[in-house]
Amino acid sequence: MSDTQERVDSRLLIRLVEQSIPQSEVDARLFSGDDHFEMRVISPLFVGKSKVAQHQMVYQALGDHMRGRVHALKLKTYTPEQWRQTANKE
Repeated sequence: MSDTQERVDSRLLIRLVEQSIPQSEVDARLFSGDDHFEMRVISPLFVGKSKVAQHQMVYQALGDHMRGRVHALKLKTYTPEQWRQTANKE
């Protein structure tokens, strides 16, 4: 596999999460090198779930990319209400 084929683009990660977690709002970007990402996911499907369960949903959506091409993921998940409260504080 060439270097460009091995790299993961943040748009791909966003698409994978949006397809796996309907009604989600996803933002992702590289923050270091070409394999360290940060991601914010807002979804009504997170309501009533622990942070661990929310993160597991995202990791499941990213699948094999988390085992190889994504070295680090700084992940923040929110329900829509949590996001409104967070956004109002900033």
